[in-house]
Amino acid sequence: MAFTIDRPHRRGRAPRRLWRGTAAALAAALLGAAGAVLPAGPANAAGPGQLVYITNAGAGTVSAVDPTTGSTTATIDVGSAPTGVTLTPDGSQAWVANSAGDSVSVIDTTANSVAATVAVGRTPQSVVISPDGERAYVVHTDSPSGVDVIDTSSLLVTATIAAGDFPDTLDLSPDGGRLYVGNFSSSTVSVIDTATNTVTATVPVGNAAGLAVSPDGAHVYVADYNGNRLSVIDTATNTVTATVPVGSLPQSVAVAPDGGLVYIANRGGDSVSVVDTATHTVVATVPTGAGTSGVLADPDGTRVYATNTFVNTMSVIDTATLTVTATVPTGSRPRGLAMSRAVPPSVTAIAPDHGPSSGGTTVTLTGSRLTGTTAVTFDGTPASGVTVVDDTTVTATAPAHTAGTVGVSLTARGRTVTAGTYTYQRYAPTITAVSPARGPASGGTAVTLTGTGFTGATAVAFGAVPAASFTVRSDTEITTTSPAATTAGPADVTVTTPAGAGTTSPADRYTYTRDTTKLTAAPLLFSLPPGQLNINLNLSATLTDATTGRPVSGATVKFAVGTTTVCSATTNAAGVATCTGLCPVVAVLLHLGYTATYNGTPALEPATATAGLIRAG
Repeated sequence: MAFTIDRPHRRGRAPRRLWRGTAAALAAALLGAAGAVLPAGPANAAGPGQLVYITNAGAGTVSAVDPTTGSTTATIDVGSAPTGVTLTPDGSQAWVANSAGDSVSVIDTTANSVAATVAVGRTPQSVVISPDGERAYVVHTDSPSGVDVIDTSSLLVTATIAAGDFPDTLDLSPDGGRLYVGNFSSSTVSVIDTATNTVTATVPVGNAAGLAVSPDGAHVYVADYNGNRLSVIDTATNTVTATVPVGSLPQSVAVAPDGGLVYIANRGGDSVSVVDTATHTVVATVPTGAGTSGVLADPDGTRVYATNTFVNTMSVIDTATLTVTATVPTGSRPRGLAMSRAVPPSVTAIAPDHGPSSGGTTVTLTGSRLTGTTAVTFDGTPASGVTVVDDTTVTATAPAHTAGTVGVSLTARGRTVTAGTYTYQRYAPTITAVSPARGPASGGTAVTLTGTGFTGATAVAFGAVPAASFTVRSDTEITTTSPAATTAGPADVTVTTPAGAGTTSPADRYTYTRDTTKLTAAPLLFSLPPGQLNINLNLSATLTDATTGRPVSGATVKFAVGTTTVCSATTNAAGVATCTGLCPVVAVLLHLGYTATYNGTPALEPATATAGLIRAG
């Protein structure tokens, strides 16, 4: 049986490439082999931002399909016999070529409704948008054939470029500088300079029914419809460097996001051929449905979509297994496919952004579009425990790494993005010995700390009190001076570095002891008038920290004669306490002396002193 391409509407001299005779019977025969059919979703239901837009040439509509669930979220009425469709770079509009309406419908993808209709040349087939979104290029096949250039802001045709005979398909280089137009009847590809809108080269190929430019712009892949082959054009030389036999009547071409594979829709073979771009060989042929006409590679690289014109379905191909995993109902005679570039995940914060080089820190990455995260790496080393909390939060456990700042990357739905930086710090310090391990509460003791991880130390503390100074002798030794303490007893010594403060243990204990004190009382000379029962005594004593030799101020000293308390006083800056008090004459004559008593504090030991009461005359 001989086949030609179906175009739903033709006028003038344009050749008709029509499936003849048995299309309906063939469709019925192959419907049973179309695979598991997903139920159609409710029209105009709310859908995700990433939708596949499918032109239904027999219905004059475009279906917006959720590729994850296979449900149709909207059915949009456009012009007559829509064929090609493409999305603007920001995904806000879908442009549809209406081949029997001589027009282009502009769909607002937020509302999924037609926002404008632009008249173009007769029988438009395909449309592409420049990378900057400022121009649309539409090929029209009937006389006069050519490429209309549309200003996307004004929606006006600003130029028409003559190409070859029956231009049918087109694509742009990644930078938008070159437009490649497949001319079916003249069996060529026209290379157009978009700055001047002029043809700069003509490359002989077969009957060009579909073409696609590689992501790096180095090659153009052209489906030769009647030659059943794929032609590979080197864009540097504008020559065909390879041809690859594919299925019957190849009509549409799509390139994988990484450029490694090319997918060809074989309309006569009811299949998709998969070509390895490195070896130029077919690595798989995937059975799809009757009249496979369009093919689209999902921007995330995980799936390929193919329209089956004669059974009104779309096949979903898993790129990992190269098998059809679902078959989705469409409108009548589905043709073109388009999908906006997937917005990559974004990470705006990492917390904490540092941790020990031993790893093990739980890190939280926050941002947007994080659902589907499969990996987090630190300088290329995979993190463990990667958990997607929600679309804005992912947690992961940092792996071990040498000290320093490294880059963090996150991979979600096949896309790897930079997530920020993370600083690995040396392991937290550990103290294994303190020498001497005890000293007076007044501080001032020279102490040597032994341990590990001391390099870069920023602080040394005895309990909660920081040391006034310290010296890092090596990674294993620090010398310091104990600060004064307000109380005697054990205190944990800690060292802090950029990796954190070490954990405490019995090995880092330093015990403060109470300082000894010395209380000195001065003898008192007194006279006793006849008949007096009480005498006024002026008493004094000096309190000294015997450990440091410094006077103790602010201490309370009690003065007593025998069991009689005479008075109490607080030491001044010189450590001297003085007070005056009455004392019975009997007690004075009985003891002829007095006692000064200091009860001590948590940091100073108690002390007592005695002095004589010397009678004069």
